[in-house]
Amino acid sequence: MFALVLALAPAIASGASTLRLEDMTTTEVREAVDAGKTTILVPIGGTEQNGSHMALGKHNRRATLLSERIARELGNALVAPAIAYVPEGSVDVASGHLRYAGTITIPADAFIGTLEGAARSFRLHGFRDIVFLGDHGGYRREIASATQRLNRRWTSDAARAHALPEYYRIVEADYPKLLRARGVSDSEIGLHAGLADTALMLALDPAYVRSDLMRMPGPGVNGDPRRATPELGTLGVDLIVSHTVDAIRKAASRR
Repeated sequence: MFALVLALAPAIASGASTLRLEDMTTTEVREAVDAGKTTILVPIGGTEQNGSHMALGKHNRRATLLSERIARELGNALVAPAIAYVPEGSVDVASGHLRYAGTITIPADAFIGTLEGAARSFRLHGFRDIVFLGDHGGYRREIASATQRLNRRWTSDAARAHALPEYYRIVEADYPKLLRARGVSDSEIGLHAGLADTALMLALDPAYVRSDLMRMPGPGVNGDPRRATPELGTLGVDLIVSHTVDAIRKAASRR
């Protein structure tokens, strides 16, 4: 019996200490909320091509790992499962990322409905700040729409939804500015799967990058990932985490 307890101890400890909702038991979630973890971060990614050198799940993995770091800094937050199915355009005429194998799209109304359903579930179980962290620029309007609809429904409620545009703005503007200050050109930084995207992934989870293909990233890439390094990525990770933590605290204080 004692040996069995010792064997189970690591699993019990990991369940109690994780910040990922899906890795917790219902009892652990209830206890965490009762103890004050009433903020839930919802990482929103997408499944889309990233050239030949980076995996389709880049946004999902990146959003999840960044959300975990943000939650750890906040001290009162848990991390929801990443939303991997997002609008990427119409499947009737393949365009944009849908021209490349593996990209998945869903209708905008289905995406909005998913966000609303998830947020209402979190509110039901005691979460008071539901924060959507969109790692992709293509669905910001839908996130804003879902957030507005939720908050109109919750006008007399303690819960609030937050679109938090600051998170993506850091990825889109502040991080590239930091890279430019270190001699990285705009043509290298790129808009998709270039140096900025690749460096962030190298810093967070290098298993998602095919380093041997970085010199030949293939079609679907905007930018040049060849000089991407984990060190350059860490600069962006630190910037995203610190600025997003500040933005969440400000948004929660307004509630």
